[in-house]
Amino acid sequence: MKSGKQRRIELKAQKQARKIKLANQKLAAREAMREAENLASGGVIVDLSALAPNNSYGEPDFVKRKYYFDQPFICAGCNSQEVWTAVQQKWWYEVAKGGLFSTAKFCRTCRRQEQSRRAEARRIHLEGIAKKRQGNRLFINPSSTL
Repeated sequence: MKSGKQRRIELKAQKQARKIKLANQKLAAREAMREAENLASGGVIVDLSALAPNNSYGEPDFVKRKYYFDQPFICAGCNSQEVWTAVQQKWWYEVAKGGLFSTAKFCRTCRRQEQSRRAEARRIHLEGIAKKRQGNRLFINPSSTL
């Protein structure tokens, strides 16, 4: 049999546990409402199984909240205001297997210009190597022995 003091302590602990449980339920309900609002305003659900492997101790924000939403950014090339849409993020992280902590840096126009600049530089470089190889073949004396 328990004393009155022991019973009061036990009841107080039960009351505290109910209070914590109720607070957690309210928090979960608020989070669900917030998530529903964000999904309704253009958010896209994250497929955790499609993300690239990650050896980090932390998680990016979109993994914690379980959806993508449109993110504004300033283009590093032309300083214009751009938006990285939720659909583009889903493609980047889940289809292209981009880094989980990477974000958009260039607008579409600047990204295409950079890609064409790199392709042209690669073409020029490979042409130079081909010319160099052709030039070396001309100066090799086949009658010389090593």
